Amino acid sequence: MSNMSLLTVKNLRKRFNLEAGFFARFGKFVNAVNDISFSIGKNEAYGLVGESGCGKTTTARLLVRMYEADSGQILFYDGDNAGTADTGIVDVSMLKKDALQNYREKVRYVFQDPARSLNPRMSVYEVLVSGCRKPLRKKGVKEKELREKAAAILEEVGLGAVDLEKRPSEFSGGQRQRISIARALLMEPELLICDEVVSALDVSIQGQILNLLLDISKKRNISFLFIAHDLKVACYFCDRIGVMYKGELMEEAPAAYLYKKAMHPYTKLLFSSAAGNKETACLTETGHIEKRKNTLGCSFAPRCPHALDRCRNEHPQLTEKNSGHLVRCLNLI
Repeated sequence: MSNMSLLTVKNLRKRFNLEAGFFARFGKFVNAVNDISFSIGKNEAYGLVGESGCGKTTTARLLVRMYEADSGQILFYDGDNAGTADTGIVDVSMLKKDALQNYREKVRYVFQDPARSLNPRMSVYEVLVSGCRKPLRKKGVKEKELREKAAAILEEVGLGAVDLEKRPSEFSGGQRQRISIARALLMEPELLICDEVVSALDVSIQGQILNLLLDISKKRNISFLFIAHDLKVACYFCDRIGVMYKGELMEEAPAAYLYKKAMHPYTKLLFSSAAGNKETACLTETGHIEKRKNTLGCSFAPRCPHALDRCRNEHPQLTEKNSGHLVRCLNLI
């Protein structure tokens, strides 16, 4: 893991209208991502962990500009520009057309549900190459070389060249996720965004996919943004972890340290929930949205067993408690 930041996020914000539809009233908003800041180093796996609706996926989609941020910065270190007049750091929000396409080739997205993200009418070969055939041809890669490259990457993820002409429906869920990973790797990215890539899989298959990603990390020296709701899974795979709740980072620390010495009550709740404690059952999505409208106080105060009056009226800042360990909690300041 390198100390150099490949991707830096500064004060990122995104809100959505609370109501949907043509006749929805305008003016009531959900703060899906609320002043998020973090960085991902070269060859580092950074985890974003939290319950459904906390803003993890919205954050990831902002990074590849599937959504446009309301404010904040996303800075990417482009090694192709290093050594020129500038520093090689580009502001992703300013990228247009070819420059944006070039960025998206270096930052690839793997979706949660491969059954929905893989076109069932295409062969595996077409699934792999349909999105990158044009840019690779610009680089002089011919169709025969592209097929060889696709076959090699399929073998790298645990499938084979004989699978190129099959349809995604012929594979199991774990195998389809391997195809999704292979598609992301075809452009040789520098950062892989893995959005809940193991959450829909059986536990035994989860371990296989996680170990595959670890092997890819070692072989290719690429960085990861690993999104998950299971904190223990994230601690196994990631170097550092940010814990999100209602659009905010509540705690950030090295994964090994967080596993042993989590400080924030919400992080402890997630560990307890992962251990099967039914008393820590998650709120419904509706409950999350309703409470997000209140901007006073700590967002976790309504659920916190240690909340004081000041917690409901004073908003805590993300504060460094130890080297590399940040916590947003008034009781820990």
